[in-house]
Amino acid sequence: MQKTNAVKKSDTSFILQGSILAVASIISRIIGLIYRIPLTHIIGKTGNDYYGTAYEIYNIILIISSYSLPLAVSKIVAARMAQGELKNVMRVFKGALMFAALTGSIAMCIVWFFADFFTGTLLKTPYSVLALRVLAPVLLIVAIAGVFRGFFQGLNTMTPTAISQIAEQITNAIISIVAAYSLFDYGKRAGKILNDEHLGPAYGAAGGTLGTGCGALIALIFLVIVFLIFYSKFRAQVEGDHYRNYEKYGSIMKVLFFTIVPVLLSTTIYNISSIIDQTIFKNIVTAQGYGAKIISEWWGVYTGQFKVLINVPISIASAMASSVVPTLTTSYHEGNMKKVKRQINQATRFIMLVAFPCTVGLIVLAGPIMMMLFADPDPVSQKMMQVGGISVLFFSLSTLSNGLLQGIDKLRIPVRNAAIALVAQALFLVVLLFGFKLNIYAVIVANAFYALLMCILNGIAIHKYSHVHENIMRIYIVPGACSVVMGIFVYLIYFVFHAFTKSNLVSTIIAILFGMVFYFFIMIFMHGINEKDIEKLPKGHKIVLWLKSIHVL
Repeated sequence: MQKTNAVKKSDTSFILQGSILAVASIISRIIGLIYRIPLTHIIGKTGNDYYGTAYEIYNIILIISSYSLPLAVSKIVAARMAQGELKNVMRVFKGALMFAALTGSIAMCIVWFFADFFTGTLLKTPYSVLALRVLAPVLLIVAIAGVFRGFFQGLNTMTPTAISQIAEQITNAIISIVAAYSLFDYGKRAGKILNDEHLGPAYGAAGGTLGTGCGALIALIFLVIVFLIFYSKFRAQVEGDHYRNYEKYGSIMKVLFFTIVPVLLSTTIYNISSIIDQTIFKNIVTAQGYGAKIISEWWGVYTGQFKVLINVPISIASAMASSVVPTLTTSYHEGNMKKVKRQINQATRFIMLVAFPCTVGLIVLAGPIMMMLFADPDPVSQKMMQVGGISVLFFSLSTLSNGLLQGIDKLRIPVRNAAIALVAQALFLVVLLFGFKLNIYAVIVANAFYALLMCILNGIAIHKYSHVHENIMRIYIVPGACSVVMGIFVYLIYFVFHAFTKSNLVSTIIAILFGMVFYFFIMIFMHGINEKDIEKLPKGHKIVLWLKSIHVL
């Protein structure tokens, strides 16, 4: 009986920790979404183009230098903890810090000295150079913070990472708005003197990225403080570790390198698609005769509104992937394939329960949400979300599947799959632009195609190496069907309330809240979720008691 309880606790632990990290990611994304609204109003669609371009370059360099560090560190720490090698855990931590300091410093110098080349020569957006240079030192800060996050995740606690993410975003939001407003005003005045209307948006975008740096610094300070408090208690356990086979730092660096490289290549290819998209898109539509202003506005809406919105639900998949990797690694190294299969099924089902309704909700309320958040009545913005909303589902599943493959030590497979999908996507984008002249919609459709292809390729690999058998009905069909019904209900609720209130804000919020409640209850009615599922969530036991009190369960 005790063994059964231990198994259940182990199985549900990563769901609970993943839920904590998912909630923090949602809060962070919502904060990010909220501050992007005034930021967009301050710097405009052109400023969003500069801001988004700087971020695309920053993200790629971050991925290459240190983005995979938390996952790699958590994976290695989890493996050492499973063997009780506490002193080696600390040596891994110190070695990872040295690795982060080196790669972060190199990345910082590359971005600072080659900013003009990246923004002007490569992406034809020279005015984003100021925003990119502001982001250069952030690369070093994020690299070091990533080691601390990976260390705690390897110990199967996501709380420090979760809190640091929220603190980072709050700081980011405040500083970004204040700095963007001040610098936009300065750039606008300078632009009048120099007869250059682009200086206002350029300086405003730089102000927006300044908040990113301040937020990252606050997160690092918080993580260091938590680590010092934790280590004062952990030290006694480390000193009590009598395992004598200490790992040399050279060996640790080697393990880190060979763990990071496959993850790095996978995430680099996975995210470099944005740079390739921008390069192909801007060059082809320019050749087709579209003006620079409309191209910049399209890309500004795409990066500053569409991607910001869809990244909110996708962040849940990212959080679950971070949570499941160390737990899955431990189960895989123990040779407990039954547990591995169970964890894969649980993680996939959890993501689908969230991704389906988010996808349908964004498609159904595309126009109202764009108006509510960005005061953007442009039908192009609305159609972007209606066409591209399905990518939430595909990117959520492909992001999780990357983590699942990494958790069972199949690190090279996501790299191969991402490379195949990237080439296919680039060709597909060219066909859509030249053959169908879909302009910005071509980018959105090609992105969804890329994510779908990753889902298929990763799914085949997961089945091959884990022999997992998914319950198609419970994982995909029931959440999908319930989401479609919810979408119809949300559509009707919005228009009924809008007819009476004439307020888009009120109608949209009410429709979203009613939709969430309706989906939850219809999933219970259709046996899509049950008492055990709810109990796995934070405060799940209290939710179950409440549902029983109103005779739902």
